[in-house]
Amino acid sequence: MEKNIPYKTYLSENEIPTKWYNLRADMKNKPAPLLNPGTLQPMTAEELSGVFCTELVKQELDNDTKYFDIPEEIQNFYKMYRPSPLVRAYCLEKALDTPAHIYYKFEGNNTSGSHKLNSAIAQAYYAKKQGLKGVTTETGAGQWGTALSMACSYFGLDCKVYMVKVSYEQKPFRREVMRTYGASVTPSPSDTTNVGRKILAEHPGTTGSLGCAISEAVEAATSTEGYRYVLGSVLNQVVLHQSIIGLESKIAFDKIGVKPDVIIGCAGGGSNLGGLIAPFMGEKLRGEADYRIVAVEPASCPSFTRGKFAYDFCDTGMVCPLAKMYTLGSGFIPSPNHAGGLRYHGMSAILSQLYDDKLMEAVSVEQTAVFDAATQFARVEGILPAPESSHAIRVAIDEAMKCKETGEAKNIFFGLTGTGYFDMVAYQKYNDGEMTDYIPTDDDLAVGFAGLPKVDL
Repeated sequence: MEKNIPYKTYLSENEIPTKWYNLRADMKNKPAPLLNPGTLQPMTAEELSGVFCTELVKQELDNDTKYFDIPEEIQNFYKMYRPSPLVRAYCLEKALDTPAHIYYKFEGNNTSGSHKLNSAIAQAYYAKKQGLKGVTTETGAGQWGTALSMACSYFGLDCKVYMVKVSYEQKPFRREVMRTYGASVTPSPSDTTNVGRKILAEHPGTTGSLGCAISEAVEAATSTEGYRYVLGSVLNQVVLHQSIIGLESKIAFDKIGVKPDVIIGCAGGGSNLGGLIAPFMGEKLRGEADYRIVAVEPASCPSFTRGKFAYDFCDTGMVCPLAKMYTLGSGFIPSPNHAGGLRYHGMSAILSQLYDDKLMEAVSVEQTAVFDAATQFARVEGILPAPESSHAIRVAIDEAMKCKETGEAKNIFFGLTGTGYFDMVAYQKYNDGEMTDYIPTDDDLAVGFAGLPKVDL
């Protein structure tokens, strides 16, 4: 082991950040505003408050305040599982025989098994503070639904979860954790909402998508008194809450005197990646440092690498606001593969703008290669990674092997967003040799693009 570089670097309780960092404040080109789906005009705080909690609306719309205080109640909850460790992957480095130095930030050390709890507890707190009875949401692989059910249980709120049908069927244990924490879980699309029934009529036998589940959750929230809708990714407010990941990482790297050269994160809707890179990207935007930042997405749902940068509906039912983002079209239904939660048709407006400004890169990877990396990592690092996280592991290994070829000792840093213990159906398919790769054709993507709304701003 190299001198003074520990396997794990932890912060003390007193070093846990007490403010979230708003990356938008340092962006020269701000994310485009959300649009009203009826008028195609920028959404007002009043309009958004009918769907989201009032305080969260303020965070969503604020492009200028650099730091937001983390309320004491949320800080206290964070201390139950934070700080999370910054880990030097010595065993992986040895297995790869690479001169690269590999680090990862592990966010799976809580019962929900992922980083999602960082924002779930914040959103539940603001709902409780507003005096609401409960919240509704969607979940893909189930990490967000699990985290939100935990947070709602902590604050005594009702929690209604619409779970993408393919995940509902593939991940019954994730579903049961949600129910154990008191949430109701409905496979989406369902016959319990108008939009669900419409989607079922148009796409009989569909395995669902996050866009479908969002539509149902929004309808349930807006038609039930005392409820609001909360979202686990994509939105500005969620990226803000997840900045706790990057802030802790930056402090830990500074403690050990290391500067990452390459920062890698999986990308579905953008919350993990946005939070991971926030303070590093802030330095890059301010001209204080430079980093190579890489987003990794599944080849089966390639919104960055093959999508269009355009205004689109955030949901399949077209009832949510429009966001300008890299998108495959709100009507795009991804294949029922094992990419986990990385199945959303669009990407965070913040990350989309940064990508369009060429401040970060993006690559797509196929799922068998992802599980090759997951298995290799599990066998040497002792953690069974989530399929989502394994996309970042895949590219981290690829970067480390490039270093082996060139002899460069780069510092490679990736986000390990969570554990894969509820994803054993996927691992079983891989171990049995039954896993296949699916890449949508240009014709497949054209269907989604054809449904993009005409917006002239």
